[in-house]
Amino acid sequence: MKKVLKLLGLLFALLSGLFAVYYFNLDMKLMRSVVLPFMDRYFDRQQPQRII
Repeated sequence: MKKVLKLLGLLFALLSGLFAVYYFNLDMKLMRSVVLPFMDRYFDRQQPQRII
């Protein structure tokens, strides 16, 4: 019975965490503040491709 309660508590904590990420849009805030600057630096160094 203790294992079942621990499992339910773990699942509830996981679901609560995922809901918080969804509700506060934390995934896009992380993307905008961390990932996009790295991508901007990478793509700004690329030579433009000329399509004829």
